[in-house]
Amino acid sequence: MQETGNPFEGPQTKHETQDGVFSAEEVRLANRNSGAMLEMLSLDITPVGGHYLLTHFDVPLIDASSHRLRFEGAFDNPFAMTMDEIRAAPAITRTVTMECAGNGRAGMSPRAYSMPWLYEAVGTAEWTGTPLAPLIEKAGPSNAVVDFSFEGADFGYDKGVPHFFGRSLTPDELEALDVLLVYEMNGQPLLPQHGAPLRIIVPGWYGMASVKWLDRITALTDRYTGFQQVQTYRFRQTSDEVGEPVTAIRVKSLMVPPGVPDWITRKRQLKSGLVRLEGRAWAGATPIDRVEIHIGGDWHTAELAKPLGKYAWRGWSFEWWAEPGHYKLACRATDAEDNVQPLEPEWNLSGFANNAVQQVEVFVTD
Repeated sequence: MQETGNPFEGPQTKHETQDGVFSAEEVRLANRNSGAMLEMLSLDITPVGGHYLLTHFDVPLIDASSHRLRFEGAFDNPFAMTMDEIRAAPAITRTVTMECAGNGRAGMSPRAYSMPWLYEAVGTAEWTGTPLAPLIEKAGPSNAVVDFSFEGADFGYDKGVPHFFGRSLTPDELEALDVLLVYEMNGQPLLPQHGAPLRIIVPGWYGMASVKWLDRITALTDRYTGFQQVQTYRFRQTSDEVGEPVTAIRVKSLMVPPGVPDWITRKRQLKSGLVRLEGRAWAGATPIDRVEIHIGGDWHTAELAKPLGKYAWRGWSFEWWAEPGHYKLACRATDAEDNVQPLEPEWNLSGFANNAVQQVEVFVTD
């Protein structure tokens, strides 16, 4: 058995990676953290059981009847709320596409040693809860507040650092974002793995901002320095850079793999003739302007479906007369701010926010 050292003592040794070859630890992460099945991209709303999951530590099993959300720190009127009180607050349901910041990490070269996502870490759900801003206002942050931290009940170690999973938003970010305190997903109470009994949803941002198992909100007069805020989820080229924070979701699209799959390779086979290609495109809070499909060296414009909402992905489709042969299909989205998916990944040290075009290998038979 290979000796890996004590992960609870100080900085850890850098792990070298090989493209396409994954360690036992990475495979174990992949077994714990499920991705969406790409065929479910044909659905407007991802079923709860098909929505991707990334859980950093163990899932806390919280008794909703005794759970309290605490508003602490530099508030003039700090208070705590029970789940019954949160559910009694004005409720709204918002359709939000959520994507893991690490989605596509395995497609970067050299890749980071971490959860080896390909394309599957994305889903769209109908989240029900109450807007956070009025509750922050009720607590009365002092004029000196520069950050609000959101910490969950999940605790563990990363790179030798013990911490509860936590993130923060500045007052300006909180004002600009439609943050929800959420207790239902697709019309049913949150499941334990999705943050029960309470989480936040930060629409338009990558999933790390939507803290699960929410336990406390703290008003801070200094910037939050939690591990998940400053030591990771940042775009870096080298390990000694401070880097830029990962925030809004980049423009991206995915295709429902057409035809039928090979069990191991997931390559596709379909019969010649008229084939409907379809998928989804999203760009956080920015509307999708167009989607193009690459077939046999040419780009073709797809038809866009009606938008589902400001923060939800948008369906697209294209009718393809498929002739016998071997193809690598691709889809490419452009948003309303003229951001276009790149053909190759834009590399960073941790493999975050890979929005390069997807390719689907297809064999068309007579």
